[in-house]
Amino acid sequence: MSDGRGATGEPDPRLAAVRSGIEGVFVGRPATVRQVLVAVLSGGHLLVEDVPGVGKTTLARALARALGGTFSRIQFTPDLLPTDVVGASVFDARDASFRFRPGPVFSNVVLADEINRATPRTQAALLEAMGEGQVSVDGATHPLPRPFVVIATQNPHEFEGTFPLPESQLDRFLLRLRIGYPSPEDERRILHGQDDPGALERMAAVLDGPSVLDLQERTRRVRVEDAVADYVLRIAAETRRSPSLSLGASPRASAMLYRAGQALAVLEGRDYCVPDDPKRMAVAVLAHRLVSRAAAGGDGPDDREDVVRRILEAVEAPS
Repeated sequence: MSDGRGATGEPDPRLAAVRSGIEGVFVGRPATVRQVLVAVLSGGHLLVEDVPGVGKTTLARALARALGGTFSRIQFTPDLLPTDVVGASVFDARDASFRFRPGPVFSNVVLADEINRATPRTQAALLEAMGEGQVSVDGATHPLPRPFVVIATQNPHEFEGTFPLPESQLDRFLLRLRIGYPSPEDERRILHGQDDPGALERMAAVLDGPSVLDLQERTRRVRVEDAVADYVLRIAAETRRSPSLSLGASPRASAMLYRAGQALAVLEGRDYCVPDDPKRMAVAVLAHRLVSRAAAGGDGPDDREDVVRRILEAVEAPS
């Protein structure tokens, strides 16, 4: 079995093809595509905080096409019910029995659009799915398809009529990322691309379910020396001691940073992890799991990302 590198030590050519395919329709954001693939390889989920119209749906659909999987989009609204997400038991008059009708969460890639507009009860319907890869309805457990990736979105600048995600649900997301506005050159390419609305539908599937699961297993086998693991632990420990934070990184956060570092190594064609791997992923993995004293008290802006960056500067990486 391949170790994730080509003959020249370059990334697996399938991963390179996935990146190229997604970047062909999701223009100008290679760093975002890299983070999305880190989440896929880690078996994790993504929270995208950004304004409308920057391509979140295009990104999710392109990922599903490249992975050769199914795609569902759920528009979260205040009147959305948990059964609208996971499914429900429906009475079948033909044999007087109840049959489970799967909801849209039964897809390989699920876009949970504007997740913070749904009530906490409906948000919680995703907890078991994201954490356990299954849903339970009427006492029966139904496994979700594998691979399974949730890409949830929320607008960080619009709070009226929203229900902020609690820490327990934020912790289910491996990464939080922001797409940002494209450069003028990339935006010009996006404008011209509107002349070819079928580009996304013509995307070829590069992988399939078993191939993605193989890459996820390969990620778990990436070698991490004790010095690199200790570096991850020291970063997490510093968040717990930071005077700027009222809640530091949990052991789950440390494990997720460890796994994200392994995934970045696979993307770059290595079967071993270097200190720069978790360092590059630390802001996206840790910041949304922390609680800022300033933001919690209403005395200042949310500075969690800056706190993580300062910690990265202060904690010496192993040579």
